[in-house]
Amino acid sequence: MMRDAAAVRLPRWRFWPVWRRNALVWRKLALPSLLGNVADPLLQLAAFGWGVGALVGRVDGVPYIVYLASGMVGMSAMMAASFEALFSAFSRMHVQRTWDAILLTPTGIDDVLFGELLWAASKAWLSAVTVTAVVALLGICRQPTLLAVAPLLVLVGMVFAALGLIVTTLARSYDFFTYYFTLVLTPMTFLSGVFFPLSAMPPWLQRLAAWLPLSAAVALLRPLFFGRWDAQAPLHLALLLADLAIAWLVARRLAHRRFSG
Repeated sequence: MMRDAAAVRLPRWRFWPVWRRNALVWRKLALPSLLGNVADPLLQLAAFGWGVGALVGRVDGVPYIVYLASGMVGMSAMMAASFEALFSAFSRMHVQRTWDAILLTPTGIDDVLFGELLWAASKAWLSAVTVTAVVALLGICRQPTLLAVAPLLVLVGMVFAALGLIVTTLARSYDFFTYYFTLVLTPMTFLSGVFFPLSAMPPWLQRLAAWLPLSAAVALLRPLFFGRWDAQAPLHLALLLADLAIAWLVARRLAHRRFSG
């Protein structure tokens, strides 16, 4: 019988074995998994950066491929965290019943959920950092401020991992995730300044897009690719932290409801 689901408590160190268990399983397929998460953004970077970039020229005073690369890193973190928090976490929760097995131990649902969140964020961090490293190796951008990208990607990954876990705790099958990708992630990709500036959109849409978590992530990361730190970075950080806190509380509530029966 699961402990009182209504008790509010912070995740304890019991989340660590959950994270470690997922890491050990993933290690067997680490290379193809990493290539899968990295290949798509790099292909888009090459196609749009060099292809469309030849027509566009410069955006915000920098070559378009540099502008695009800064957005692609944030998008890469979003997609990697989402895939892990959706498909992989759902497999462990619903199909394989791994969560049920873990809950037979002193580990609680908060620990399981937080371990899954950190694991999805870890994969997102690894994918996005790899994309950043390739960007530097190709000579697209080699600003010293790129070193600050890595720690910020931890927060970005956690935000989208928490959002993904909300959907996972609601899902009854893999088909449910189609709605999330079609209605949330895909529109967010095009409305968050990854491919073009928000200023190109109508004013009402700009105001709406500014509240999207990917917009905050891109706005936080992009100036680092230009060799500077944005003066509005604290606002973007605050928005991402608020998104993380709200998403975690919602995911936690839904997880307790699902496993309380």
